[in-house]
Amino acid sequence: MAAKIRGGDRRALARAITLVESGRADHRAEALALIDTLRVDAPQALRIGLSGTPGVGKSTFIEGFGLHLTGQGLRVAVLAVDPSSTRSGGSILGDKTRMDLLSRDPNAFIRPSPSQSHLGGVARRTREAVTLCEAAGFDVVLIETVGVGQSETMVAEMSDLFILLLAPAGGDELQGVKRGIMEIADLILVNKADGDLKPAAVRTQADYTGALRLLRKRAQDPEGFPKARIVSALTGLGLEEAWQDMRTLSDWRKEHSHWDTRRKAQGVHWFEEAVRAGLLARISSDKSAAATMKTLAQEVADGALSPDRAAAKMLDSLT
Repeated sequence: MAAKIRGGDRRALARAITLVESGRADHRAEALALIDTLRVDAPQALRIGLSGTPGVGKSTFIEGFGLHLTGQGLRVAVLAVDPSSTRSGGSILGDKTRMDLLSRDPNAFIRPSPSQSHLGGVARRTREAVTLCEAAGFDVVLIETVGVGQSETMVAEMSDLFILLLAPAGGDELQGVKRGIMEIADLILVNKADGDLKPAAVRTQADYTGALRLLRKRAQDPEGFPKARIVSALTGLGLEEAWQDMRTLSDWRKEHSHWDTRRKAQGVHWFEEAVRAGLLARISSDKSAAATMKTLAQEVADGALSPDRAAAKMLDSLT
């Protein structure tokens, strides 16, 4: 499978992503072995995280932007995370059906994945899917989150650039997206800058340009970043300029060692996240620990213990 993925076999890549998303223990062991094999001398793609409010046109933008990139000879992978059904765990939306032109492009690969109630707007194994796409030789990997909010900032921990997509005339724009996500955005794109909405898009861009000046300058950014731009996924307005901004920022970070530093920090972050998830999984699978958890949970529900005191007791029982 590793050889097929390195050879650009899209079907093998799709099967590999299914493998890493599986919750079975035997599949997990195979997935780890596959990733360890592919990580050796794997090329580095530009990882772009994309978040935006519902209805902002993320899928339309990704299709237009993706076609713009493939038109330049680049290979583009899209990892679109859909909201999950709380009953079946499957995807509610089908982003692939809304990117019909891009999905037929031979230089593009689109993979929708259910978020499975995982916080952060990304599926639990999205980071590993990114690694697989890099090994398959894709130049750009677009990671689309479920929506926008404080929890969706987790996508920034697996991307090189974090793009925030906004719609014009959305009401109280500067309150619509809180400071937490503003501080990590590398580029703010006001979409739907066409037709009657173009004047509103220009005003929204001006609002955010002013707001960005109030934020403290980050060490990993060159002069002029982060910035706000207007784009139109329908007409193509601003897509080339946005791509040039992304390249300028990524090139500058590589030249000033911020690229490698960021990726190393992300690796440590996901190691710690994997340890936390593994510990919870082991507690759930251990009968004695699971029984203690159930007892303490009931005491919390009855008001006999505070959640923090119950958690301390649970941790004490594990030592």
